[in-house]
This record gives sequence, structure tokens and C-alpha cells, in this order.
Amino acid sequence: MLKAFNKCFIFLIIFIFVICFLFVPIFYSTNSAYSDEYYEELLLSGDGFFWPLPGYTYISSYFGKRESPTSGASSYHSGIDIPASNGTNIYAVESGTITFASWGAGGGYTIVLELDKYDNISVSYCHLSPNYIVHRNDYVEKGQLIAHVGPKNVYGINNNPYKDSNGNPTNGATTGCHLHLTIKVDGKAVNPLEFF
Repeated sequence: MLKAFNKCFIFLIIFIFVICFLFVPIFYSTNSAYSDEYYEELLLSGDGFFWPLPGYTYISSYFGKRESPTSGASSYHSGIDIPASNGTNIYAVESGTITFASWGAGGGYTIVLELDKYDNISVSYCHLSPNYIVHRNDYVEKGQLIAHVGPKNVYGINNNPYKDSNGNPTNGATTGCHLHLTIKVDGKAVNPLEFF
């Protein structure tokens, strides 16, 4: 009887170990590379702006002079481009009021956030999903979900001059899904990386 109990006990321990080791991490995984506690700590610390695309840190195009990647794009880049999949969550870098949420020509579907903390700073989020989460005059908190990365191709914009190599209309001057982030101080674009 004791041998049978010991075998069951050992089997139970091995079974629990296998379940915990192999399957529990799956239950806790999210689309983000970081935990909720990490983001809460960032929000509470007050140090710098909140990164708009948590888990996405690669920058495909920096602020300043560059070669235009597509027709209609400027050779002077007013912000940074952060590639991410269509539908990726985008968060408010600081608290403030949404002053624009509409089609923004070369920026495609765009949101502009005027910051509370700094009365002379605005943040533009471009190439967004047309399914807006926030609208003009909405107040948002730092770290709040405000938008999603939009698709490369969009339809239904009259006289959209932006097209891909196949002639399909694009979400502004873009070659793929990404967030274009511009920060302006007193109406002049500055390097966004100085704020993070």
C-alpha cells in the first residue's frame, strides 16, 4: 500500500511540475513584451513620456533629413516611424485633450493630442486605424489606449492621392503598417526621442 502511495505521490509531483513548467507561462502571456506591473510603474514614476507602442522599440525612420520612402513623403521627417502590425494598441504619451481625429493627408488617419502638463506641446499619431477609439475634445490620461495601428491600404477617401505600387490607395504616405509619431513644441517639430 505504501509503495502505491509513493508512486502516486511521485507521479503527482512530476505531473504538477510538467503543467507548471510547460503550460502556466502560456496562461500569463500577452501581446506585450512586458507585464502590467511594468507599465503601472512607468505611469506612476512620471519620468518622461509613456512609450506609445509598448513592446515595439525598433524605429524604421528617425527624425530629420532622410530619403523619401514613397511618393508624397517628405525628405525631412517630422517624427519617428515605429513599425507594428495592423491593430496594435497605441497609448497616450501624456495626459491631454484630443484636438483632431480625422484624415490627415500624408499622415493618413491621424489623432492630435494637446498636452495638459505642457501648454505648448502637441503629439500627432499618424497612419492609424479609421475605427477611432477617441474623438475630438476627449480628455485622455497618460498610458490610456487611444488608437490602433492602421492598415497600409484604406478605401473610401475621396481623391486620396497616396497609392502603393499596385495603384491601391494607402493610409497616407506610407509603405507599410507603422505609427508615425510627431511631437511639436510651439508648433515646431522636434525629435520625439528627447521626451522618452
